[in-house]
Amino acid sequence: MEREKHGSGAPWEAIAGYSRTVRVGRRIWVAGTTAVDEDGKVVAPGDAYGQTVAVFEKIARALKPYGAGLEHVVRTRMFATRIEDWEEITRAHGKFFAEIRPVSTLVQVGALIDPAMLIEIEADAVLDGE
Repeated sequence: MEREKHGSGAPWEAIAGYSRTVRVGRRIWVAGTTAVDEDGKVVAPGDAYGQTVAVFEKIARALKPYGAGLEHVVRTRMFATRIEDWEEITRAHGKFFAEIRPVSTLVQVGALIDPAMLIEIEADAVLDGE
């Protein structure tokens, strides 16, 4: 099957050898996504809810080139640096997925690449059709 991939333009994609998104057939994978702006600055510092919302907005934008949206997401994996933020993180998840209800995982990790990052999220999506 043909593989379609898109990058975000971040310099570390070429260095690390990964794509922001990959589509094979009807399946789309979105790489770990954090709440950083176009300049690489963390948005909503100290605010787990705000960062989670920003991440899901970025994931929605990453799905667009494939004609997909959050309604196509079937799985989310959330990596939090502070598990005590779980209520804020899951409230933000519910804001986007209350009706879609993908399978989801939330785990605590020791750290992310920038100490100001509180959450990193991956998403898997499946396009409609056969």
